[in-house]
Amino acid sequence: MSVEKPYGAWRSAVTAASLADGAIGLADLRVFAGQLYWLESRPAEGGRLVVMTLADGVKELTPEGFNVRTRVHEYGGAPFAVGPDGLWFSNFRDQKLYRQRDGAAPEPMTPEGYRYADAVSAPGGGLVAVREDHIDPANIRNTIVRLSGQPGDAGQILFGTSDFVAYPRVSPDGRRLAWIAWDFPAMPWDATRLYVADLTASGFDNPRQLAGGVDVSVIEPQWAADGTLTWLSDEGGFWNLYDDRGGAPRAVLPRQVEFGGPPWGLGRSNYAITGHRIVAATHDTAGENLLVIDPIAGAADPLALPYALSSIHALDEARIAAIGQSPEETSVLVIVDIVTHAFEVVRRPSPVSLPAADIAIPEPISFASANGRTTHALFYPPTNSAFHAPAGETPPLIVQAHGGPTGAASSAFSLGIQYWTSRGFAVVDVDYGGSSGYGRAYRSLLNGQWGVVDVEDVIAAARHLAQAGRVDPKRIAIHGGSAGGFTVLAALSQSDVFAAGGDFYGVADLEALARDTHKFESRYMDGLIGPWPEARAVYEARSPINHLDRFTTPLLILQGADDPIVPPNQAHMIRDALRTKGVPVAYIEFQGEGHGFRRAENIIRAKEAELYFYGRIFDFEPAGAIEPVEIENLPDKKV
Repeated sequence: MSVEKPYGAWRSAVTAASLADGAIGLADLRVFAGQLYWLESRPAEGGRLVVMTLADGVKELTPEGFNVRTRVHEYGGAPFAVGPDGLWFSNFRDQKLYRQRDGAAPEPMTPEGYRYADAVSAPGGGLVAVREDHIDPANIRNTIVRLSGQPGDAGQILFGTSDFVAYPRVSPDGRRLAWIAWDFPAMPWDATRLYVADLTASGFDNPRQLAGGVDVSVIEPQWAADGTLTWLSDEGGFWNLYDDRGGAPRAVLPRQVEFGGPPWGLGRSNYAITGHRIVAATHDTAGENLLVIDPIAGAADPLALPYALSSIHALDEARIAAIGQSPEETSVLVIVDIVTHAFEVVRRPSPVSLPAADIAIPEPISFASANGRTTHALFYPPTNSAFHAPAGETPPLIVQAHGGPTGAASSAFSLGIQYWTSRGFAVVDVDYGGSSGYGRAYRSLLNGQWGVVDVEDVIAAARHLAQAGRVDPKRIAIHGGSAGGFTVLAALSQSDVFAAGGDFYGVADLEALARDTHKFESRYMDGLIGPWPEARAVYEARSPINHLDRFTTPLLILQGADDPIVPPNQAHMIRDALRTKGVPVAYIEFQGEGHGFRRAENIIRAKEAELYFYGRIFDFEPAGAIEPVEIENLPDKKV
């Protein structure tokens, strides 16, 4: 029998410590010679990433003292490659490429000043890779290079005439190279170009553009064994499959669903070519699906699995390997037979599990927002079989604003969300206008409207649930990180809907960010706000730091001291302004952390601090012992 307790005060098996265990995630799956390799995070070891393999059983390949993580674009991705020359990886501390083979210690292969990612084996040995040149910090260059495999070689530039490059892919016969490129002010989900060139001993010849261009995003090129090149393009409004079978680009399976997502990280793979078939993951308002496609016939059959798949790679003509995610369990490494539809889970690194009765399952919802716009979200109700709330009480709500802002809510199991729902909170994860997963038109809603459309939609989500009687309108919080943190601050400076806020490494001053951020996103706001400095007035009008007259909501700020994407000065200025204004504010800065928190102790402290903060603001006593947080300007009645 369940115990009656107020919402928010329920005792939960999901502790902040278990969040650190749950942060042992999977990423960057690779296949070489029929063997699987992937990355796993180690929160208890400072958040480092290690390469794992299934060769001779599950084995960790990365020695102590190494962290397999690249800083290309700062967001990284694809930091290792496996080929005939052995295992190559980018080491986070010095950003050099190291080679590891034959049981020997990793050997540094590249000089200081360069970063590498998204590498593939080159014909005759060595690698073809994306290189980011930081020799001159005032003139960072992104190029595709060929590395000889000799120590000290920084790489021969094959292509370097665009601001950005990604996805260098060598054809199976070693004679051609495909890649994508784009230029300021576009982001890779705005406009990219797909190129192909003939590889030669000295470089390449005959480069030609095959697809993409103005207002078209091409991503994820892959070669088939017969030399056909396949890619994803949103020229029809959604990222769909295209290939050059027959000598000219053509749509493989035109559908109003997304076969891909925004390439924040390098090396993503949302489909795999297995013999004469393509196995692809899709997303629309109904959720995720997996299709087995005959590209010649233009036909597809669904493949039903209890998982949504990402990082999909072919093992052979009948099997794929992928990272699987579901609403009910932590991520797994899964092998799927596309003929029999049988699947096998071969790795589940996180030890965390919850009884089914204690897991909040996301409910897709759509609701009206400003100007007749329909907005999408995932709603999680409070769920804990051991507790129920007093009759007539409605739960507090956390409105979650994802990052990006060209990101998306995910139905994959999130221990961070279960931390709240198991304590009696409701959570709504909002896919505000500008989010990915619904086609280019929806993704473009934020063009010129960042700080407007996203704010309207998170407010609409809160009001929709309050008016439906599903949450307590007086106890609605909003939290978010990075771009989501900006949406939090903008919403709190424009509305009185929210009673508390959590700003995690968010943006307070758009002008300051335009002057002080990394190359990859340095022109992102040209599309979201307007070109800088020509649109200075809009930057000023949209910056929360300039609109504190309506900002009265208590705010918790969490920030990494070493964040190169949203520097700590953004957090400092909003903290100092609210402190001076007399608004309740709490601030924690984590040393050694960048854009997000990777260390176990900081993951724990951040989550417990947020729970303590909401307990003080919403006047409930959280279950269990929690280290207090100093909240400046908080009236005595909340003590």
